Amino acid sequence: MHMDQTTPRIFRERPWRSISDFTMKATAPVPTMLSRMEQRLYLWLARDWALGEGVIVDLGTFVGGSTARLAEGQRQAGRAIPIHAFDRFGASPSVKELVLYSQGIEPFDGTDILPLSQKLLSPWAPAIKFHKGQIEDQDWDGTKIEILAIDAAKTVKGMDRMAEMFFPSLIPGRSVVVQQDFLHWKVPWIPVQMEQMADWFEPLAVCPRDTVVYLCTKPVDEAALVAGRMEGLSDQDLQDGLMAAADRLAHFAVEDRLVRQSEAVTLNPGARMAKEFKVRPPR
Repeated sequence: MHMDQTTPRIFRERPWRSISDFTMKATAPVPTMLSRMEQRLYLWLARDWALGEGVIVDLGTFVGGSTARLAEGQRQAGRAIPIHAFDRFGASPSVKELVLYSQGIEPFDGTDILPLSQKLLSPWAPAIKFHKGQIEDQDWDGTKIEILAIDAAKTVKGMDRMAEMFFPSLIPGRSVVVQQDFLHWKVPWIPVQMEQMADWFEPLAVCPRDTVVYLCTKPVDEAALVAGRMEGLSDQDLQDGLMAAADRLAHFAVEDRLVRQSEAVTLNPGARMAKEFKVRPPR
């Protein structure tokens, strides 16, 4: 199925920019690491892009920030299609201090944040389905997915597994993949995977800070998964892929961000997990 030619035009106009703070008000109590513009994008996708042809899957929701914005978009659209929130639902003391307490959450004991997430997302229950645990160790039943938001591709192995689990459930010509960390210097494999799957995905939009949105253009089959497999690629393969992605995304003016990812590969040879990237490339 080929992409509807109105789709890139809609995304090119970036209609989410006009969403007001008042429209987002209900989501304010839920802490998030999304930028203000990314928050608006998530709400717009669920409210104005989704038609209810599939469920919404949120991979790496942390305490529920992205899920809340998606759920509020659904609520404003008058839909209650399930939103599947996947995460380990754990937070270290330092992360609690940096992200949660700084955004108004009262201090609490322990590292388990699932009860907190359930409480924060209660205004949108029962549409939200929680999946606790390492995402790549879980399963998906093949239910069609209309919006797939990914903030969990922190390792090459994990990203390959998530592609295998969820990409075949995407609806050609309708499903969007929101790669939240696409331009972050610690995860250079994300742009490379999407570039190597260019026969199956079309870039639609860039949303600061780091997000790039893709449309699934045809069914993701075994050939697609093989083409997009990152495990086993050399550093040079990653850098070549980043430059190819820069060419494809030239009209989005993100070449400097992709070059920085390439520099990160040089400075952190052999790193295939975000936490292994210790040396930050210069801006």
